[in-house]
Amino acid sequence: MTSYFRPIPMQDATRPADARSIAGGWCWFDRAERITRDGARELVGIVDIPADVLDRITAPRAPMAGLTFDTPRIMGILNVTPDSFSDGGDFITHDAAVAHAREMVATGADMIDIGGESTRPGADFVPVDEEINRTAPVIKAIRAGLATPISIDTRKAPVAKAALDAGADLINDIAAFTHDPALAEVAAQSDTPVCLMHAQGDPETMQNNPRYDDVLLDVYDFLSERINAAVATGIPRSHIMVDPGIGFGKTIHHNLTMLRDISLFHALGCPILLGASRKKFIGVISGAQSAKDRVYGSVSVALDAVAQGVQMVRVHDIQATKQALSLQTAVRGQ
Repeated sequence: MTSYFRPIPMQDATRPADARSIAGGWCWFDRAERITRDGARELVGIVDIPADVLDRITAPRAPMAGLTFDTPRIMGILNVTPDSFSDGGDFITHDAAVAHAREMVATGADMIDIGGESTRPGADFVPVDEEINRTAPVIKAIRAGLATPISIDTRKAPVAKAALDAGADLINDIAAFTHDPALAEVAAQSDTPVCLMHAQGDPETMQNNPRYDDVLLDVYDFLSERINAAVATGIPRSHIMVDPGIGFGKTIHHNLTMLRDISLFHALGCPILLGASRKKFIGVISGAQSAKDRVYGSVSVALDAVAQGVQMVRVHDIQATKQALSLQTAVRGQ
């Protein structure tokens, strides 16, 4: 039976001599949880972790799109859509989108993620030409004035190609190349880094009674398989980031399970991106019905993820997240 090893992240200044850093970052561990699909969970020492798994957990993550991962990074969300769940229509005009991009960078965004198709539950499919017309001109305008890395949030090869031609630096695919396999070829041929996310089903249907045998291990296995598929296409593992896909075909229980044990994904050997900002589960738990009232809950989730070594958080509220991370870092003396 396959064993999965979840490092137990620590940040205390006092650490045992045999402790190892997680991904070359700010967390360390000297034990792990061994998990199997029969439900067994056992605390084990570093010596009990297979060498190849230990190497993937501990190896420093290579820079990606010009960013290093020795410190937590913030990806700012810029939706140039009329129907996104939180900010749909706010930045649909060219000038509003460019102005917001500049504001995000000024308040602490390390990367800007631009999307032209809403992927909220129940969202409709957007034709390729329309998605290109929404995103490529905005990317070109932002790139003309800012050197900040830009990510294109798309699951379609032609949209990604147009975005890269306009100046994008990373492809962020919620479908991990399962919607359009040609997207992997675009990334490989252009030597562009990618983020591969897990989603169960398409946005139109993904929240219709999602089910898993074991959500944590099922998502881990899916991402492992998609990493291998991407590498086989010609994308180096060092060019791959992973996202467990909070809210994409998952119940509140699924989301909380993933967040609680998100350090498991360090064993994939890739930087981890978390996108939980303003999502419905935060509103249900906190009582904040409006997405824009979920700032505090979103920041709380981001801080907990970073405390588990997650390298990048994808957020709407840049300034609040940056301020919280700055204080967390200062208190930890990092």
